[in-house]
Amino acid sequence: MKKKTVEYGKYGYMFIAPFFLVFLIFQLYPLIYTFYLSFVEYKMTGSKLVNDGFCGFDNYLKVLKTRDFLAGKDVWFNTIPMNTIKNTLIIWIINFIPQILLALLLSAWFTDTVVKLKGQGAFKVMMFLPNIITASSIAVLFNSLFGNQGPVTLLVRKLPGLGDYSFLNSKAGTIGLIGFMQFWMWYGNTMIVLIAGILGISPSLYEAAMVDGANSRQEFFKITLPLLKPILQFSLVTSAIGGLQMYDIPALFNVNNGVGQPGRVSHTVTMMIREVAFSQNPDYGYAGAISVILFICTMIISMIFFIATKDRPDKQKHAVKKA
Repeated sequence: MKKKTVEYGKYGYMFIAPFFLVFLIFQLYPLIYTFYLSFVEYKMTGSKLVNDGFCGFDNYLKVLKTRDFLAGKDVWFNTIPMNTIKNTLIIWIINFIPQILLALLLSAWFTDTVVKLKGQGAFKVMMFLPNIITASSIAVLFNSLFGNQGPVTLLVRKLPGLGDYSFLNSKAGTIGLIGFMQFWMWYGNTMIVLIAGILGISPSLYEAAMVDGANSRQEFFKITLPLLKPILQFSLVTSAIGGLQMYDIPALFNVNNGVGQPGRVSHTVTMMIREVAFSQNPDYGYAGAISVILFICTMIISMIFFIATKDRPDKQKHAVKKA
């Protein structure tokens, strides 16, 4: 008599089903619907919802070009949405480059077997602490410190030639502070992730390198960095996705001065999408086009990082042998 077998695989599907249901309803469907909206004329005019159906690439052209009536011609890539994309990229780069560099430096320092830094736990907690604080709290805190009557601003005004200086009315000051807040919040988190990746590398490789007379710098560039590429790839891509979608810090930092002041220099893409989609006369098609362009920019940057940090086993083996 054939013994009846129990199919345990179905229980696995039951456990993963909630994730796929949530993903389909709250992520995949909104993404597909946003793509659909970007190709239709769908907006509120007064109290009337206008749906003129498919309009092709009109919403995208509206994002990419504006009509200069004085010059009598179309001006490309100088629209408000394109300027917000430029602002977002500038703020992200200011935050991203020092974040990755400092996180790499600290992770290599904390895992160095020669240095053996004491009190590592306390240092890690202090560096990770800003990530625990909510972004809104940090934005309000910096607004209080660097506002027009903030203690830091009043201190700076005592310096020669800066008697009327204001961070909130300075383009460089506003962008620099927002970039610094993003960097300060996330470098600790990136450091912890990279430390976990370095600790996953076999200690025998470092021992062999030390026997061969390699110093800490050679170990880092010849062993750590090549073998850390998968973890570094994760950090780079998640930083790009999160950084390009920043909203809370730029919106709340200038809350007293008005959104995106001065000169809308801190006006990010997500802030623009919110203004267009949730104003008194929302234009959902236009907001959808801006969202899709942001999605494409994020995807391109993520793919660049993915290709640059792609795991190549042959090169890794050569790097280890060379070390």
